[in-house]
Order: sequence, then C-alpha cells, then structure tokens
Amino acid sequence: MAAIHVTKDNFKQEVLEADVPVLVDFWAEWCGPCQMVLPIVEELAGEVKDAKVCKVNVDEQMELAKEFRVMSIPTLMVFKDGQKVKSEVGAKSKEELKAMLGV
Repeated sequence: MAAIHVTKDNFKQEVLEADVPVLVDFWAEWCGPCQMVLPIVEELAGEVKDAKVCKVNVDEQMELAKEFRVMSIPTLMVFKDGQKVKSEVGAKSKEELKAMLGV
C-alpha cells in the first residue's frame, strides 16, 4: 500500500483515530532532503503491516504544519493512540524510520 496523502480533512480519521502507530512525513516538493526520503517512505508504506504511513504536503496543508509546529522539513512524526510520541527532523534511513515506528 502506498503512503496515504493526508489533509486537514482526513488527518483525524487517518492519524489520530488510527488503531496502529502512524508515521507522518511532513514534506514539500521543492525540498531536496524530502525528495531523498520520499522513496524510502513509500517503500516502508508497502512493507509495514502493523503500522500506517502518511504524508502531509506542508505547502498545501499549512494549518497542519502550524498545528504540529513543523519548522523544518522533512519532519517525521509518530502518533500512537491519538498522541504524538516521536518527532525527528531531516532525512532518515529506512531502518531509522522502522525504529521510530517500533516495527
């Protein structure tokens, strides 16, 4: 399964109400490091079974970026039981993302 594109309209349903851990990648098309992480995020989305992977384009979803205080991108956050439990800034390896998710 590909990473789910999340907007302010479906963030609550896809992330906060999820019954599994959720990795959220806050990114933008013009961001070089974001483009480096993109294939890793998509690959991880296709592999994980007990977690969910979502993406938020900060240029299109400024309200979400502001709400979660995204100051630099890529910012990767993990949510469990409706709460942000981890946050990292910068490009990460697939192993680092798996460790963040606990998978």
